[in-house]
Amino acid sequence: MNALMGWLYLAVDRRLRAIRRLLEGERAQGTVEYVGLILLVSLLMVGMVAAMKGFNGKQGTELAGVIIEKIKQAVNQVSFR
Repeated sequence: MNALMGWLYLAVDRRLRAIRRLLEGERAQGTVEYVGLILLVSLLMVGMVAAMKGFNGKQGTELAGVIIEKIKQAVNQVSFR
């Protein structure tokens, strides 16, 4: 009976280790996706600034204020665990 329990323990342990090895490859995947998203948004913002360069109107100033306010709100909502 002890031999059977030992064999069962080893079999389960091997399976769990194999599953952990498979899952370790995706451990930091979410971080990579967030960094990519942040880079994309920053490139879009740089493009908007470059397109509006030299545009000195009330609408441009209002748009810049709205964008800055939305960025501040998003940054304030970030929480670290």
